Amino acid sequence: MTRLAMLLFSLISPTLMGTAIIVVLVAGYGTLKPILLAAAIGFVLALPASWTVARILYGARKSG
Repeated sequence: MTRLAMLLFSLISPTLMGTAIIVVLVAGYGTLKPILLAAAIGFVLALPASWTVARILYGARKSG
C-alpha cells in the first residue's frame, strides 16, 4: 500500500500545490512568500490525501 500511496502522492501533490497557488494568485497575493506558503500547504495536505485514497483503493481491491 505504501507504493500505491507514493504513486498517488506524485499525482495529488502537484495538483493540490497548483490549486493552492492559483487561489493565492486570484486572491491578489502575488509576492514570493504567499506563493511558497501555498505550495508548502498543498504539499503537506497531499500526504494524508494520498494515504487516504490509497487505503480506499487498496481496500476496494482486496474486497472485490
